[in-house]
Amino acid sequence: MQRRQLLQSAAALAVPALGSLGATIAQAQGFPVRPIKLIVAFPAGGPTDITMRSLADNASKILGQPVIIDNKPGAGGTLPAQQLQSSPADGYTLAQIPLGVFRLPYTTKINWDPVKDIAYVLNLTGYAFGIVVPADSPFKTWADFVAYAKAHPGELTYGSTGTLTSPHLTTELIAQKAGIKLLHIPYKGSADLMLAVISGQLMAAADSTGFAPQVEAGKLRVLNTWGEKRLDKFPNAPTLKELGYDIVQNSPFGIGAPKGTPPDVVKRLHDAFKKAMEEPSYASALGRYDMLPNYMSTADYGKFAQETFLKEKALVEKLGLGKPS
Repeated sequence: MQRRQLLQSAAALAVPALGSLGATIAQAQGFPVRPIKLIVAFPAGGPTDITMRSLADNASKILGQPVIIDNKPGAGGTLPAQQLQSSPADGYTLAQIPLGVFRLPYTTKINWDPVKDIAYVLNLTGYAFGIVVPADSPFKTWADFVAYAKAHPGELTYGSTGTLTSPHLTTELIAQKAGIKLLHIPYKGSADLMLAVISGQLMAAADSTGFAPQVEAGKLRVLNTWGEKRLDKFPNAPTLKELGYDIVQNSPFGIGAPKGTPPDVVKRLHDAFKKAMEEPSYASALGRYDMLPNYMSTADYGKFAQETFLKEKALVEKLGLGKPS
């Protein structure tokens, strides 16, 4: 009698566990059944927003549900990743993960881990960056820029899309190597930054090649670019390597989900967004800003996160921009 009661009790305890597992499997198999929110780290109308909207449109058709872009600019591009920390782990809230996310624990006190507390889905692309000045600037070349900065320490103003973003930190690294001191002014996105430099509020700007239309319109001049080789669109602009700095920066970014998102849901999202990346419309959107596809699988993107976390620590410490101990 006692044995029968024990068996009945064990069976009763097992039912909820099996029910929970069954619900998770059913959720993954039926996913998605409603719209998905994809949080983007930069404002509407900029290169990131425009390319991510193209990707989201393609993914919507593949998933059979709308993928809705939600712009959350500011805080150096880290707000979407932070929002994942309070979102349900069901695959219906996704976030762009810019490189700045991996610097966050070294510059700000946070209670979550960028490597362990995000489910990495896939990497998408990266940026083509450069430094631009107004077309009527006396800086015709990078040598002119450096000469002025050496003669006027801390007076040459430049803007970026935010404090501790890749444009900001890379420019500070360039300045350190060049032996100059610049004055950084952060903006929330490319549109505001470009207005500031074109209007003369800034002497220079470090940004992705969202500045291309202003360059082509004769309003801005490119002093350098940050890739492995010169950009076809700006053949006269030297790379940092050509200028004597051993720096290449393309700031890869991808998509993350909340920690604990079921693996089957992550796989469904990965497969859909990978296919969305392969559509000609997305390649065309990237091409407008000299961006290239940079696919990483779920496993590879997770490994990239671990390695980048360590590299960014070294960079922040080198520049002396870490949080006070």
